[in-house]
Amino acid sequence: MPDKVIINGQEILPGQNVQINLNVAKLPTHTMIDLPVFVFRGRKKGPRLLIMAGIHGDELNGVESIRRLIVNKSVIPNRGMVIAVPIVNVYGFLNRSRYLPDGRDLNRSFPGTKTGSLASRVAHKLMTEILPVIDYGIDLHTGGANDNYPQVRCTFDIPDNLTLARAFAPPFIINSKLRDDSLRKAAHEMGKTMLVFEGGEALRFDEIAIKEGMNGTKRLMKHLKMRDSKPRKLRAPVEIQSTSWIRARNSGIYRAFVNYGDPVKKNQIIASITDPFGETEHKIKSATDGHIIGVRSLPIVNRGDALINLGIEGNEDNDLESKIG
Repeated sequence: MPDKVIINGQEILPGQNVQINLNVAKLPTHTMIDLPVFVFRGRKKGPRLLIMAGIHGDELNGVESIRRLIVNKSVIPNRGMVIAVPIVNVYGFLNRSRYLPDGRDLNRSFPGTKTGSLASRVAHKLMTEILPVIDYGIDLHTGGANDNYPQVRCTFDIPDNLTLARAFAPPFIINSKLRDDSLRKAAHEMGKTMLVFEGGEALRFDEIAIKEGMNGTKRLMKHLKMRDSKPRKLRAPVEIQSTSWIRARNSGIYRAFVNYGDPVKKNQIIASITDPFGETEHKIKSATDGHIIGVRSLPIVNRGDALINLGIEGNEDNDLESKIG
């Protein structure tokens, strides 16, 4: 990749740390909406890493992880360059919403177009201004209505994906196919390696997820030889080949008997659903051995709601539907 780095018409020289504001749109009130981009370029040559969060506006843990990395200067590389984008979906962040005002999911709008919907325009701005100047990326996410244990999603059979995920060293590494119209797939088609980290629950800070996002980023930078030190790994990541949501077969009040991150055994009772009046109780059992990688926190459920996300290490052909006795 050429040494010259230009973003939004501004050249970033070796040793420079700059903030660039990418204009993404204008409100009906003529208020301009800018996307703050922080660029930290080392004096020596090296890889170029994108660290971004807030592609869904209600996912806050990644935003906080990047904020802390910037404040403590851990994001400044000795070699190479880091581009940090703490809040991609500025609209959603201000409105505490996953989506943009046009109702679209930004992470289903890539690669976008210059003249398309608002989501498409934001995606296009990232694809034309940021993606061309990077080698690797980590997209920090937070769970939605469910509380997810810190995890990296990548595609095991794509070169570099699993290697970089192991270097990040989260509690779980999940084999996840590329999704159409996602940033990860669009980056892959440009020849860039993009990992997705996720942890915690929407609109709430989760210290475990925040610190895993920070420490994983530091470990990845050390692996890429961008920095000279890294946090030690607390354990080897568990590599998950497949996942499945256990769903409610009854409506009522749901209680989980497991925490995210827990290992579970086949036929273990992991939750229950009762009616509000104490007349019925339906126990939920795990259909196989596995790991709890996500747990619903809201207690009132309807039939069909996703309750617990179960991860399986092997390639067994398991029926992962819950068994209710």
